[in-house]
Amino acid sequence: MATATAAAPPSTSSSSLLRRSLPPKFSAARCLAPPRCRARLRTACQVAVSSDVSPPPDVADEEAAAAPKIGKRVRVTAPVRVYHVPKAPDLDLRGMEGVVKQYVGVWKGKRITANRPFRVEFELKLDGQDKPVRFFVHLREDEFEFV
Repeated sequence: MATATAAAPPSTSSSSLLRRSLPPKFSAARCLAPPRCRARLRTACQVAVSSDVSPPPDVADEEAAAAPKIGKRVRVTAPVRVYHVPKAPDLDLRGMEGVVKQYVGVWKGKRITANRPFRVEFELKLDGQDKPVRFFVHLREDEFEFV
C-alpha cells in the first residue's frame, strides 16, 4: 500500500507534500502508455496514412509560368505604401519602376501561401546621397505592369 507523510508547513515545496512509493509495475522503465491507448494511436495513424488524399497540383507549371517574368522591368500601378525603407519612411511606390528578382510562391518544390509572391527590387535616388538606396518589396501581380 502507499504511504503518505504528515502535512508539511506551507513554505515547503509541493513535491514534498506527498511522498508515496509506487507499486513495482509502475517503475521508471514502464512509463509508456497503456496498451489500449497505444492501439488507439496506431489505428489513428493507419487511418491517416491510408486515407485517399489527392496529390497537390503540379507546382512545376506555376514555376514555369513565373520564370519568364523574373528579370523584367515593371512599373507599380496600385497605391502601395511601404514603411521599411530607413532613408525614406512612408514611401508611396505608385509610378516607380523596378526589376522582378524572384518568385516566392514556390519554396523547395512546394507551393506556399505567399500573399505577395513577386519580389521586386527598386532603386531610389535621394538628395544628398551619392549612391541610390536599394530596397526590395513584395508585390502581387495585379499591383504592377510590365514596361
